Amino acid sequence: MVTKTLGGREPFERAKLISGVKAASKGRPIDDDAINALADSVEEELRNTGGGDVPSTKVGLAVLERLRDLDEVAYMRFASVYKNFDAAEDFQREAALLDKSPVS
Repeated sequence: MVTKTLGGREPFERAKLISGVKAASKGRPIDDDAINALADSVEEELRNTGGGDVPSTKVGLAVLERLRDLDEVAYMRFASVYKNFDAAEDFQREAALLDKSPVS
């Protein structure tokens, strides 16, 4: 189960994760195999947490971590929704963090 930020709980939905990544990746050179591999990796990480409820923030951060390596534009798009950007400064701050992150 995924524990939402406002306290609700819902089952983990792979389709929802894939839909969000596809939306962030629209028009980018990312194929379905890469998106499915990202979803597999996130699911595996969540399974390895020892069971029980997983905070939605952990799911979002796991997606962001993988998108950073896959495509920076998709990363920024996903981050803008996930982190609720509401000003240009939010994009600038995130781009600065992206520049400072270690390259895998």
